[in-house]
Amino acid sequence: MPEDSVRPLERGLAVLRCLASPGAQQMRASDLVHATGLARSTVDRVVATLIHLGHVRQHGAELHLTPRLMTLGNAYLAASGLTREITQRVAALADELQESVSLAVGDRDGVRFVAQSPRRRAVSVAFQVGDLLPAERCAAGAVFAADWDESQWAAWRHRTAADPRGVAFARLRPQPMGEAEFAGRANEARRHGWALDDQLVEPGLVAVAVPVDAPGRSPYALSMVSHASRHSAKDLAQLALPRLRREATALARLLGQGAARPPALHRDVEPESDDAVGEAKSELGSGFLQSLARGLAVMEALESAHGDGLPVATVAQLTGLPRTTARRCLVTLEQQGYAEHTDGHFRPLPRVLELGQARVAAMSFTDLVTPHLRTLVDRVQESASVTVLDGTDILYAARVPTVRIMAVHIAMGTRFPAYATAMGRVLLSGLDAHRRDSVLAASELTAYTQHTVTSPTRLRTLLAAVAEQGYAAIDEELEEGLRSVAVPIRDGDGNVIAALNVAQHSDGTSLREASEHLLPALREAAHAIEGDLHNVTRFSTLHIP
Repeated sequence: MPEDSVRPLERGLAVLRCLASPGAQQMRASDLVHATGLARSTVDRVVATLIHLGHVRQHGAELHLTPRLMTLGNAYLAASGLTREITQRVAALADELQESVSLAVGDRDGVRFVAQSPRRRAVSVAFQVGDLLPAERCAAGAVFAADWDESQWAAWRHRTAADPRGVAFARLRPQPMGEAEFAGRANEARRHGWALDDQLVEPGLVAVAVPVDAPGRSPYALSMVSHASRHSAKDLAQLALPRLRREATALARLLGQGAARPPALHRDVEPESDDAVGEAKSELGSGFLQSLARGLAVMEALESAHGDGLPVATVAQLTGLPRTTARRCLVTLEQQGYAEHTDGHFRPLPRVLELGQARVAAMSFTDLVTPHLRTLVDRVQESASVTVLDGTDILYAARVPTVRIMAVHIAMGTRFPAYATAMGRVLLSGLDAHRRDSVLAASELTAYTQHTVTSPTRLRTLLAAVAEQGYAAIDEELEEGLRSVAVPIRDGDGNVIAALNVAQHSDGTSLREASEHLLPALREAAHAIEGDLHNVTRFSTLHIP
């Protein structure tokens, strides 16, 4: 490797690629040794560093990527000019057309999704943001290939010669396509300004794509996908092209605005400071790879690389690293295909999205919160749950029970009346006064025990107090001997979207003492969940039951 290359960063990226690969559902350190060819001691040090940074979580012997890892992919998306407004427009277009809509960029000789809004149907698109498709197998690929130069066609020929059936793209059925056929489709796309996919990516799926020519940025393509049972490819083009072209013009303007922004000298999401990295090195010793941590911090800092990108000095300023260290990290990222530079200015490339963006984006809300519930249960040795409000009830979305002779047994999907539970009161306290009154008015205020509060006036007072103090605690209102303390989980706008609780049997301690004991751990867990939610929903949406 080149002398300036940061070897620990290369090895860390190799491990992340393996953990993010389509077949890596349950990987252990021994699997990484086999997949990467690295020594077991090296893999252990890389994994320990990634766990400390919060990018990987270990459950038993199995290793799992975490939503914190999305800070890397989000850095590329932010630098590319993508915004929530753009992804919301993609979702609105999908709602309008009642078909799946996506926005993609060219990534070498492939197509990488950066925004995706699928329709919920029995047969629908299952691709995620970050997924890569071969250019020859989708409509967007023909749109991009229409403007390829000879070096890009040479790269495509090299890849298809080495893997003519596309076996490397594990989610697709193998299907070869000759150069003449693909070049013909690219020429058609150049001549007409749009391209069709007639069941190339998957039998039954048809798509149409148009270019989104944002000034100063890499080209994008806007696609709509349907099923052959609803539209033929030609009918889909006739239906969708006028609307797709209008939307492409609007998206080009918004992406151009993002490209025109000057480089930012502050970060929306701060990486671990170099002082913290140094402290981790002192604490963990040789088990912590400082160079890997610094390299990933540099990759995160590239989210500020709007427009022409960032010079080395600015990257050093953002990360707190010496300029020589920042430069070596940037050179390594460029060598690995994750960054490029022009006239001394660096910016990230779409390949960054291969580092777990699709894997993490596929997580459900339950998948996201459950690891935090396990940590909370281990800490307080009591059962913990997350619920959402559904009408007048709370609905259990995730739960981790404690192992005891006497335990609170509640299944996923269980409902309880919101007014009589701590989590319900947290959720109700997050509503505006009108909605709160509507829920109370629609509730059958039954006394489940002698302690249940059923007075609407008293409940309004309690809910106001919950909103003020930021938690709810009840003792034996739903069931004799059962106590619960709950805190809110909020989205990025501060709205209460779920509630987190610890439930326990009432003992000799007072409710106030129990609350004081449990609240620090509850609030820490809620804060961690909110951090993961921010990473996952920064440029997309997450379905919450």
